[in-house]
Amino acid sequence: MSLKEQIKNDIKEAMRAKEIVKRDTLRNIQASIKQIEVDERRDVNDADVEAILMKYMKQREDAKAQFTEAGRDDLVEKEDAEMAIVKSYLPEPMDDAELESVLKEVIASVGAESMKDMGKVMGSAKAAIGSRADGGRINQMVKKLLS
Repeated sequence: MSLKEQIKNDIKEAMRAKEIVKRDTLRNIQASIKQIEVDERRDVNDADVEAILMKYMKQREDAKAQFTEAGRDDLVEKEDAEMAIVKSYLPEPMDDAELESVLKEVIASVGAESMKDMGKVMGSAKAAIGSRADGGRINQMVKKLLS
């Protein structure tokens, strides 16, 4: 079953179980999926859905930081609940050692030697790693390895 179908089925289950936060979170994600399908006139695959989930996760993290700063603990809890739901659909994130070994392979295959080759490395690394690590972590590790 594709991620898109799983989200659709989980919305139905959440509605039956009256899980409001899960239902609303999954509906927001489904709306993002539909938006891409309509705008680009194509069906999304699992990689596209994972990218949407990563973007949604980043938005939740940013909102949580702002709510924490403002002292809105009720909204911080809501964001935490949404992030937990989204994490259940994402693949297990890479640990630093695994990320470093994959990036070393990418750097070797691209033939990167200095920071000037950062763009080539990042493009290949994003393709190789996918949604198992966010762009910020990948960027930091590439800088560390190239310097």
